[in-house]
Amino acid sequence: MMHGYLGRPDETAAALKDGWLHTGDIGHLDEDGYLVLVDRKKDLIIRGGENISPSEVEAVLASHAGVLEAAVVAKPDPVMGEEPIAFIVVTPGAQLDIPELFEHARSVLAKFKVPKEIRIVDSLPHNAVGKILKAPLRESLAAQT
Repeated sequence: MMHGYLGRPDETAAALKDGWLHTGDIGHLDEDGYLVLVDRKKDLIIRGGENISPSEVEAVLASHAGVLEAAVVAKPDPVMGEEPIAFIVVTPGAQLDIPELFEHARSVLAKFKVPKEIRIVDSLPHNAVGKILKAPLRESLAAQT
């Protein structure tokens, strides 16, 4: 396993408890007994006491033909605690109708999981292996509030 995070005792204490490494991953066992990781605990959005998995919302949005990529992050809200905000990259050559995308989300997701806002962006930030980086998206929302 590991001894801890170098120079970060608070993070080490939070991650190592009773001999277990708490990664913050959220998953489940599938019907064949395989572990399927679906999200990260720190990415979980809590809106009015309801838990929202950003990956679930992203999958629904990305299933729309006009969406190339989707990222969903929490925006602080004084009443609800957090609200889901979607950042969307439009499929090249497609015409994306935002009200239609909202309707698509409403047809699949519970009402509280539907993004409060959908923002069209030219691109999403990625790391070296292609994973979407959500921290810059959260920072951009925080800078606007």
